[in-house]
Amino acid sequence: MRIPRRAVAAAAAIATVLPLSACGGGSDSGASDASGKVEGKITFQTWNLQANFKDYFNSLIAAFEKQYPGTDVKWVDRPAEGYADKISADAAGGTLPDVVNVSPDLVAPLAKAGLAVDLDEAAEKYKKEYLPGAWASHRIPGMQGTYAFPWYLNTGPLFYNKRLFKEAGLDAEQPPKTYDEVFASGLKMAKESKGEIATLANVPTIEDFGRYGVELMNKEGTGFAFNDAKGVELLTHYKELYDAKALDPQALTATPESSGKKFLTEAVAMNPGSALDLGNFKKQAPSLYKNIGITDQISSTGHANMYVMGVMVNTKAKQKPAAVAFAHFVTDATRQMEFAKKVAIFPSTAGSLDDPYFTKEDGTDETRVRIAAAKSLKNAVNYTPVLFSEQMKTELRNEVAKALQGKESPKEALDNAVKACDRLLQQS
Repeated sequence: MRIPRRAVAAAAAIATVLPLSACGGGSDSGASDASGKVEGKITFQTWNLQANFKDYFNSLIAAFEKQYPGTDVKWVDRPAEGYADKISADAAGGTLPDVVNVSPDLVAPLAKAGLAVDLDEAAEKYKKEYLPGAWASHRIPGMQGTYAFPWYLNTGPLFYNKRLFKEAGLDAEQPPKTYDEVFASGLKMAKESKGEIATLANVPTIEDFGRYGVELMNKEGTGFAFNDAKGVELLTHYKELYDAKALDPQALTATPESSGKKFLTEAVAMNPGSALDLGNFKKQAPSLYKNIGITDQISSTGHANMYVMGVMVNTKAKQKPAAVAFAHFVTDATRQMEFAKKVAIFPSTAGSLDDPYFTKEDGTDETRVRIAAAKSLKNAVNYTPVLFSEQMKTELRNEVAKALQGKESPKEALDNAVKACDRLLQQS
């Protein structure tokens, strides 16, 4: 199971339907007070997990109720399709469950409406149990606090084709680690192959700007900032790659599937992936599999990108001590390790990634990728701004395409993208 990156403008959708009485930029007095006895009935909502993990969650709930006599947890699971809409309706109707499985973009409007408990106040004692980057992933620009426990994480290593690197005169055992190294390697590979082999198959996304070291938003959370000098520098380099055919010509319309196919057919030298890809390579492209290399995500900041899921507590929960205790229980180190061994995700708890399950080779492809990904997650961050909607991603992609095609300068393209994203931000 991969971390869902669903094509929904979730934050805008929720903010649109929240009642005006719920808005106001923060929780009311005492909304984050979770002191008191852990007891009573609470409702726990997950996101499309019941079909495959029913036994796991039933066991987890039973363990919690045993540890805290007098508690009663009702579990509800919602399908992936329409999940954001369901949260919107519940938030507007006052029926939001006590403990809710969320992603950062879903929690942002709820926190702004005062419906998410600030865990820096209610659960500060647990903060040290989690990776710093994971704990910070549910903070909202312009607001003080953290609004969900970090739950499971995901990331992917970068695959590269050692044969193509060798043929271009590059060191196949020392793949590029930073963007500057990628740009240099890409131009050399394109030149040596006379434009036949591209190094990359995707245009830069907001995560790329983050990993390059670009400041994505202002500190107040009121506007985007990726059109600064460093952002323009990154897009200028991508334009150079595109002109030299070091960036695949079809990158402007590429999907993860089409990019993967380019890598599979050895027309592209590098591509992100997962453990499942190695099995496909072995079966569908034995020559590629024989020459496969695995390395970290490209980053000029020293930090990889993480995708993260969280568990939020509703400020309106009648049994708030029980709700906070249960949200912590779901996401503590013991439960996260148990969950990680059932599905291809990673725990967000400090020290868990040092477990032999994430560090010890056993000769299998799945373990090779798991170890590589776990290593990069220890200090990874979630580069996607929590306020960056799917519409904003489309605006950025469209402007990047214009820059690569020479229809606009990189500066003009990013200025236009920021202007469009700021407009959408004000409308949300």
